[in-house]
Amino acid sequence: MKLLLGLAALTAMGSCLVGCGDKGSQSNGESGGSEKPLTGDAKELKGNVEVAAFKGGYGIDFYEAAAKEFQTKHPGVTMNVWGNPRIWEQLRPRFVKGDVPDLAFPGWLMDHWALAEEGQLMTLDSALDSMAEDGKTRWRDTFDPRILKLGQLNGKQYVLPYYVMAYGWWYDPGVFAKNGWLPPKSYTELLDLCAKISSKGIAPITFQGQYPYYMVNGMLLPWCYSAGGAQAVKDAQNMEVGAWKSPGMLKAASMIAELNDKGFFQKGAVAMNHTDSQQEFLQGRAAMIPCGTWLYSEMLNVMPKGAKMEFFLPPVVADGAGDPTAMMIGIEPWMVPTDAKNPDAGIAFFKFMTSVENAKKFVEQKGTLMSIKDSEPANLPEVLKKPAEAYKASADLYSNEFRAWYPDFEKELESALTALLNKQLSAQQFCDRVELAAEEKVRKNDSVKKHKVS
Repeated sequence: MKLLLGLAALTAMGSCLVGCGDKGSQSNGESGGSEKPLTGDAKELKGNVEVAAFKGGYGIDFYEAAAKEFQTKHPGVTMNVWGNPRIWEQLRPRFVKGDVPDLAFPGWLMDHWALAEEGQLMTLDSALDSMAEDGKTRWRDTFDPRILKLGQLNGKQYVLPYYVMAYGWWYDPGVFAKNGWLPPKSYTELLDLCAKISSKGIAPITFQGQYPYYMVNGMLLPWCYSAGGAQAVKDAQNMEVGAWKSPGMLKAASMIAELNDKGFFQKGAVAMNHTDSQQEFLQGRAAMIPCGTWLYSEMLNVMPKGAKMEFFLPPVVADGAGDPTAMMIGIEPWMVPTDAKNPDAGIAFFKFMTSVENAKKFVEQKGTLMSIKDSEPANLPEVLKKPAEAYKASADLYSNEFRAWYPDFEKELESALTALLNKQLSAQQFCDRVELAAEEKVRKNDSVKKHKVS
């Protein structure tokens, strides 16, 4: 079994691993081995509640404010909400020691599936089957079931979603209108548009080169889906033999290579981090950028006066096998560690956070979609209107699951993509290299737990 925390190599931790296995057998909705199901329904919550949260593009100020309200509502509770941009580095050793928060949002760089397999996370099905914050609705029924499903492993709920990240492309509608441009719906339209943009001395597309997964989620997988259909992406995620060099995947890689060969990517973008490339877009030096719906919140404080951004789905392949309305989404997981000292209070706080009222507030303040039904406020932020329309119209929502399952493979994929962008590999060579990585890093590696997209 793949161990996120690196415990297998430490002989001294042998007894801890046995203990973790014991907890795993008890964590079917139970609190620390207790017979009392984990529900968060206690009427008189007491004690300290520690919440550790990833401080990413949306910050943690909303969670801190919610904690103050929750503490007022429950005077017996003392809330401690903290976080930073690399919180997983602080949490990993704490999971080893069994000194964990009551509710954790460690970001995607902490492999929550490995934690679940090690018995270090409580299952949350009993909590979901209890009442929501309103006391009238089953908590499970307040979530979009398509999104809730992303937190399940082997039929059990180990992590819960909060906001939903929609992946797509962005442009400045003011700049486009001034030049008579329209966001492209097809790849052919994209090529024509890029030529027009280049003639104005503007880079058609920039990207977050230091973090190639932006392009994986913004171009490679959507274009593989568009060209080869949903099954092509599913097979790749399931590491089926040959899937990473399938016709659909090769077409997607060829499209990226063609844009690169035509000079439609901004020069130097391979070396840019996310904020650098996003600033280039906001400054008007690049016309389009692939990114998730966190873009506005992340760049709000540095947006130049008059700059705007609007969302559109990645241009599709003409006559491709995939549904043109398909949208890639993602969630970042919230979880309750098995060794949590006050798990019911942690769950109660997350119920409070996921109330329709608070979900609407998060949408208004942060400009993103939510996993909670009926959370779209009347005054939906302008920047979120297009993503919300695409989300509602999508016949298929899919996500990048393998990035959390197989981090070593993900590194190889990103390295190969950078080599493709540096013109060190052809599209075929890229696919061959990634297919080999799938074989060596996943399929033939007995220490790696295998997963399947349901």
